[in-house]
Amino acid sequence: MDSFSLLMQGLSAAMDPMILLYALIGVTLGTAVGVLPGIGPALTVALLLPVTYGLDPAGSLIMFAGIYYGGMYGGSTTSILLNTPGESASIVTAIEGNQMARQGRGGPALATAAIGSFVAGLIATLLLAFLAPQVVKLALTLGPREYFALMVLAFVTVSATFGDSALRGLTSLFIGLALACVGIDGLTGAARLTYGVPQLMDGIETTTLAVALFAIGEALAVAAMLTPPDGMHKITGSVRMTATDWRRSWKAWLRGTFIGFPIGSMPAGGADVASFLSYAAERKLTRHPEEFGKGAIEGVAGPEAANNAAAAGTLVPLLTLGLPTTATAAIMLAGFQQFGLQPGPLLFVMNAELVWTLIASLLIANLMLVVLNLPLIGLWIKLLSIPRPWLYGGILLFATLGTIGVNPSPVELGMLILFGLMGYGMRLYGYPIAPVVVGLILGPMAEQQLRRALSIAQGDWTTLVATPVSATLLGISAVFLIVPMLMRLRGRGRVLSQVAGDAD
Repeated sequence: MDSFSLLMQGLSAAMDPMILLYALIGVTLGTAVGVLPGIGPALTVALLLPVTYGLDPAGSLIMFAGIYYGGMYGGSTTSILLNTPGESASIVTAIEGNQMARQGRGGPALATAAIGSFVAGLIATLLLAFLAPQVVKLALTLGPREYFALMVLAFVTVSATFGDSALRGLTSLFIGLALACVGIDGLTGAARLTYGVPQLMDGIETTTLAVALFAIGEALAVAAMLTPPDGMHKITGSVRMTATDWRRSWKAWLRGTFIGFPIGSMPAGGADVASFLSYAAERKLTRHPEEFGKGAIEGVAGPEAANNAAAAGTLVPLLTLGLPTTATAAIMLAGFQQFGLQPGPLLFVMNAELVWTLIASLLIANLMLVVLNLPLIGLWIKLLSIPRPWLYGGILLFATLGTIGVNPSPVELGMLILFGLMGYGMRLYGYPIAPVVVGLILGPMAEQQLRRALSIAQGDWTTLVATPVSATLLGISAVFLIVPMLMRLRGRGRVLSQVAGDAD
């Protein structure tokens, strides 16, 4: 009942006209950006970080959350009509959704995606409201060594799950950790890796790094590999779903929700994993297996529900433990820190009103999204006609002006360009971007917890595995790191043996 009363208080605060305006701006921007191929919610939130620097913290964070939800909604439009996912979590939607569009059933495909997203977002946000306080109670019992082990788990899982190679993911992570060492040592007060540049005394700005890697790097990558988009399939007939469509969709929505939420809450989870698992489940449980690959509506309903439920699920570790499990969550963590707020168990104690207003606003934003998406499908489709050179040229201008507006310094501009080029190079050679941002944000926190644990134990390193919780977390981290490498080596061994057999 405590959670229920706090949620009601949050809803009353979220009904403030300004809060509603921020939520509306967020979901509208998120949907519009999710529709545009190649531009996801992470890039949008990164671009808006410097713009919202002087705004109200509650309004800005609610806007960011609205963008996150809206990006998940909008990504389905291009997946279905263009076979071009607006963001990675909508890749699975394209498999069946585009086939439905080719058959002239793009309308029902878009409708089941929008309604499924609403159902999943509603249930998952309520689960967030009632589960988060329980996670906070557990988190308050953890000490420095447990927190350090938890962050090691976050480092390993983020590195292992982003990108095709665990080694490349770890390389990206260590780049972020190295950048986190720049600035004044919080314990000794000594300057580290500043090379006599006064502007580096405060460390690397997370906003500058995020905007450079996500916005500048993406714009340069698109400019270098510009390809014409596929033709769009027009919506023919009614957008409304038939009774058969409803009957085949509602169970998929619920299954997708209860697959997506726990997967999104896990350190190695995320909307991408959830949507693939949901699609696999629907393919196994369907009564119409012959339609899969040819336009099965369950293959749209389930994954779309799963990726929106996972979006709410990622907020559980972010708000309660301060651990981001997706690129967008990492940028949102930077947004909290921009306003001097540190997500974690104390956030629910020190800033309870803000947290519950944010959670309540997600319920309102979810309702706004379903109202916006169904009538404005035609408007979102028109956004696809914006020429890519204009679009990415605008992103470059917006990113530069926003960063300079927050910190008008030639050094800051130089770092923006340098990190932007680094982001382009990382994309070119297949290195994931998110671990760099996670390393910069969580690196100082992990260092602080490690130093505290060793100070308490008087330098005894065995203290890191002295409790069941810390030992278990570090053991899981080792499994996540070693098992994928062994599986890849085993796969390579099989390929080599097959090649040798063919040669004989």
